Amino acid sequence: MSYILLQLTSVDYISGIDMSIAIMIFLALFVAGSLTYAYAYRGQARWSGFGEYVRKGWPLFTPFNCLLYLFTKPRARPAIMDMAKFPELKALQENWEVIRNEAIELMAVGGFDQISNKDSASYYDIGFRTFYKYGWTKFYLNWYGYTHESAKRTCPKTLEILSQIPEVNGAMFSVLPPGGQLTRHLDPVACSLRYHLGLDTPNDDRCYISIDDTPYSWRDGEPLLFDVTFLHFAHNDADKPRLILMCDVDRPMSWLGHILNWPYKLLMKATVVPNTDEDKRGFANRTFSTLVPLLEKGKRLKETNLPAYKALKYTVNGTLMLIVAALVWLVVEFFIWLI
Repeated sequence: MSYILLQLTSVDYISGIDMSIAIMIFLALFVAGSLTYAYAYRGQARWSGFGEYVRKGWPLFTPFNCLLYLFTKPRARPAIMDMAKFPELKALQENWEVIRNEAIELMAVGGFDQISNKDSASYYDIGFRTFYKYGWTKFYLNWYGYTHESAKRTCPKTLEILSQIPEVNGAMFSVLPPGGQLTRHLDPVACSLRYHLGLDTPNDDRCYISIDDTPYSWRDGEPLLFDVTFLHFAHNDADKPRLILMCDVDRPMSWLGHILNWPYKLLMKATVVPNTDEDKRGFANRTFSTLVPLLEKGKRLKETNLPAYKALKYTVNGTLMLIVAALVWLVVEFFIWLI
């Protein structure tokens, strides 16, 4: 007993407690500062209220995103980039007609139709699922280290061009039909920038994307590079579909930023979504296809038994908070171990 008391009152033990408290205070201040910056100060566009930010702003990822912003090189800090500062992407624009021809052929044979089928694994895309509501669709070419077999079969020339640009982490063709829209949102993770190349567009100002309150209208053969962690939305109010090449491009950062970005890229590897049965399925795709029926049951429960739905909701949210708290504790212990 006396030995235990001596241990509890030892200088090393007390110093360890002090260090834990100091690290936790630092992390708490950093998290609070990150959330405040993302909500109230970053960019020109503003949230309608804190509730919208919580629903659409992915606050869970905000602190780590802010770390990546700190190590982002100046050319990649605006909401919309100057393409002249990204010569590594020039080959895409130079070959836009080759890419367009394969995309149009794919569209003609129904290559974009499979995602509307709930019996297809391609429907369960955790990253882009909310876009389906207004007709948006896509066809993956490659995604964070994996090249789709269906793309090898249908778009070999486009894949050859992409293979010459190591900065491209993932690519897809994307269609926004007449009357289609993407509601105001931002992407959760800051690991990449987003590149658009107009292939077969209305060439009309009524077909546009607004990025941090700055409108941009797609044009055939014209590129756009922007930071998807700024608020943005899109509309196609023209009478023709908008077909583009959409890529995730490496965020230019210092060497430390690339080290910090590694866990994000590892996470993205798990989000591979197939186009057809011949393609690989990522862990997130398999999990999401299992969870969707449960989520739909939850919606029905909300309509038939609101108290039970709320109890389930708070239980799930509480469990997630405990998991986050456990992760924070592990981070604190890791820092103490390093020191």
